[in-house]
Amino acid sequence: MVEDAVELAEEEETSEAPSTPSAISELEPKMSVRGTVTRLELYGAFVDIGVGSNAILHISKLGQRVNRISDTLSIGDEISAWVETVDPGREQVTLTMIEPLAVDWGDLKEGQVYSGTITRIEKYGVFADIGAEKEGLVHISELSHEYVKHPSEAVKVGEEIQVKVIGFNRRKRRIDLSRKSLLDSPEAEVEEIEELDLEEQEIELPTAMEIALKRAMTETGREEPPGQTRSGKTRYRAKTIREKQDELLERTLKMSQEGAE
Repeated sequence: MVEDAVELAEEEETSEAPSTPSAISELEPKMSVRGTVTRLELYGAFVDIGVGSNAILHISKLGQRVNRISDTLSIGDEISAWVETVDPGREQVTLTMIEPLAVDWGDLKEGQVYSGTITRIEKYGVFADIGAEKEGLVHISELSHEYVKHPSEAVKVGEEIQVKVIGFNRRKRRIDLSRKSLLDSPEAEVEEIEELDLEEQEIELPTAMEIALKRAMTETGREEPPGQTRSGKTRYRAKTIREKQDELLERTLKMSQEGAE
């Protein structure tokens, strides 16, 4: 009887070692503690956990249905339990041998991020265990930014994923989660690539000083200023030829006029 209770407590212990507080002020809900049963009543047991006041373990918090507390515990038993409530002002502490939830309804807030394990896959989405009373639903539209024909294309049972709370209803016991909101969107990646391309283009553009230098060198008569393009070189040569032709025509006309005189 006692051995069964001890084994049950050990099975429900978390990987975290029980705390050894010395005052009620050091206690917090969900804290794992060890104590010694000091008294039994019809409604439960009193347990000394080393804080100066005995904690109460109600019969409904044993983790199993029993008719009498003495069917499970005896005075002097060493047990492991979790702190359920703490009232330092009244020096009252209640315990539970039922492992508390990692996430209570009161802990949930939109925008919170949790690690969840996929437990079930349906056509409309997947269910993920985040340590709450109910599994959260990741709708198929919240799995990925890309089109997903069936949730099994994106995740599989047993896989651990990061999810964000996007809504919850305690009355309906429903938690809505999103995986997509934690993934980079394709639009953001495209914008980032475009920004990088623009930066490279800006680096390749000539400075105002380089443009002015090229213009000045062209005006001074150099056939091919540094960095001049092939088309620019062709236009400059065509201009030079036209100037020489105009100059030759002008000299010919002048010589004709002088001969006539």
